[in-house]
Amino acid sequence: MKNLLGLIVVFVCGILSLSADDFEKDVFKTSEGNLEITFIGHGTLMMEYKNKVVHIDPVSNYADYSKLPKADLVLITHQHGDHLDPKAIDLIKKSDTEIVLTKICSEKYEGTAIMKNGDKGEFVGLKVEAVPAYNIEHKRGDGNPFHPKGEGNGYVITFGDKKIYVAGDTENVPEMADLKNIDIAFLPMNLPYTMTPEMVTAAAKSFSPKILYPYHFGNTDTDLLLDLMKSTETTEVRIRKLN
Repeated sequence: MKNLLGLIVVFVCGILSLSADDFEKDVFKTSEGNLEITFIGHGTLMMEYKNKVVHIDPVSNYADYSKLPKADLVLITHQHGDHLDPKAIDLIKKSDTEIVLTKICSEKYEGTAIMKNGDKGEFVGLKVEAVPAYNIEHKRGDGNPFHPKGEGNGYVITFGDKKIYVAGDTENVPEMADLKNIDIAFLPMNLPYTMTPEMVTAAAKSFSPKILYPYHFGNTDTDLLLDLMKSTETTEVRIRKLN
């Protein structure tokens, strides 16, 4: 038992000590400079662009936020604890950090702006659109969806000539077909809360992002998604450590 506890402590401490250099990153050229995306874990991302830092759903379980760059902009998709972590936000915010969240999130943490589905805004020079994120099929035992319509946001963020879609916790909802010219999409893929690989495939085919990253995928087999998407020439699937 002592050995097991020791391993658990080492594992947890290892997670908590992770800094920006310990994560996978991809760099994309835009019309106004490079966009660097850091894949932190689960639904948590960091994006750096033109000396601005954007944190999306920062959560202390996935990184030591005392070691990560301070945020110019924080985007929170919804109120669940694996997406809204006040401690992590407090560690990365500055006096002028803009914190964008949903109405329900604002009851748990005071941000600087509330966005609902369909809202558009500009924060730290970036255009941000809030889009629907909800369940249709997957529900709790009482019959209520894990993520009711209207409570959570996905976000479309524009970096120069590149549009990035971070879906939040959602299924392949009909509104995805309205998305246009998405360069990079992050779609969640874990049960019972979000999508199956088949749902992710249907979602991707509905709006054809140039690059698809499954994220928030837990123990879901990403090879199945790769197989389902192999005939889709318009979208490249990339797998990163975002389980």
